[in-house]
Amino acid sequence: MTPSSNPWSGFSHDPRDPAHATLRASDLDRDLVLQVLTEAYADGRLDRAEFDERSEHTTAARTLGELPPLMQDLVSIRALARPGATDLATASPAEIRARAVERYASDRREAVLGFLGPSLICWVIWSAVMFGGFPWPLFVMLGTGINLLRTVVRKSDIIDGHVRSLERKQAKALKPKKTEGPDQQ
Repeated sequence: MTPSSNPWSGFSHDPRDPAHATLRASDLDRDLVLQVLTEAYADGRLDRAEFDERSEHTTAARTLGELPPLMQDLVSIRALARPGATDLATASPAEIRARAVERYASDRREAVLGFLGPSLICWVIWSAVMFGGFPWPLFVMLGTGINLLRTVVRKSDIIDGHVRSLERKQAKALKPKKTEGPDQQ
C-alpha cells in the first residue's frame, strides 16, 4: 500500500482527530506527508509551484493539525478510515447533515405509515360493522395524526437532533481505544 492510498496508518496519532491536532508533529509525520505530495507531483496532480508551496508548509509544520489540510485533496475520503473505524469517523459535516436528513425522511415515513395503517384498519372495521353510526375512527386519526403533524412541523429541530447525535457518535468513533495492560487489571 502506497502512502497516498492510506497515509494515516503511518502516523502514531491520527492528525485528523481534533484531540491530536495540538500534538507536536515528528519528522516521521512530516516525511509521510512529503511522500504523499511527491507521489501527487509525480502523478501530475500537483504542479511544481503547488508542490513546492505545500512542501515548505509541511517542513515548517509544528503540530499534527497542520498536516491534513496539506493533503486532504490528494487522498480519497474512503482511504482515510482507520482500521476498525466506521465511515462515520471520516464523514464531513455535509455528509453528517445528509445522513441526518435521511434519518428524518425515515422518521417522516414511519409517521405517515403510523397514521395511515391504523386509520385505514379502523375505517374498514367501522364501515363493515357500524356504517352510518358514530365515526369513532376519527379519534384514531386524531391520535396518530398528532405524531405526523409533530414530525412535519418540527423538521429542522429533528434534523438538528440527528446531526448532534451523529456528531457525538463521530467523536466517540475518533477517540482512541484504551488498552488494558496487565498492571491495570
